[in-house]
Amino acid sequence: GVAVVLVALFRYLRLPQILAYLSAGIVVGPYGMGWIPDLEGTRTLAEFGLVFLMFTVGLEFSLPKLIAMKTMVFGLGGAQVLISALVFGLVAWVFDVPPEGAVVIGGMLAMSSTAIVLRLLTEQLEQNSRHGRHAISVLLFQDLIVVPFLILIPALGGNLEQSVWMSLGWALLKSVLVLVGIFIVGRWLLRPFFHEVASAKLREYFMLAVLLLTLAAAWITEMAGLSLALGAFLA
Repeated sequence: GVAVVLVALFRYLRLPQILAYLSAGIVVGPYGMGWIPDLEGTRTLAEFGLVFLMFTVGLEFSLPKLIAMKTMVFGLGGAQVLISALVFGLVAWVFDVPPEGAVVIGGMLAMSSTAIVLRLLTEQLEQNSRHGRHAISVLLFQDLIVVPFLILIPALGGNLEQSVWMSLGWALLKSVLVLVGIFIVGRWLLRPFFHEVASAKLREYFMLAVLLLTLAAAWITEMAGLSLALGAFLA
């Protein structure tokens, strides 16, 4: 109900509807009106939301586009992520956040939502403008760096009796094995499988197959000690 009212209001004010959805979550959430409490069930639902969001980001990730724009992507995009992460991380550290938490906060606030930004650029027909190309370059780098960042977070939050670097190295090794496994399955099994699914020309059947792929990949990466979001991105 809050979302419906806010979407109507934001549309009247000629503001993007995505802001209405974010505002609705803030209003009814535990730090707003408190209608939806901060419980384990709520967090589980939020995890599913993140899984589907990362799946959407993965769909928009393009390796050929990344190679064609490599100078702008790694130059401009790398500078944006590095400077933003350092600034926000230092601010968090100044406010007595532990170093591990400061790294996570800095990296988190350095990221943007590829799905939201691309949607806004497309709605305004600005995706091919100069600033639109620059924005897309930054988003592509963020899509690329989010993978090692998703590997880093469980390592920082794990058993710190061993060094963070050992935790990160072990997580990286597991992620490489998972990446190779998912790539092999995707290359040799999923393509013919989805050809068969698509040939049925049943929208619901296709949607169920996509949901199965997304949730299965997320489950596999979680079982490997990585994040649900990483599996969804790879899917």
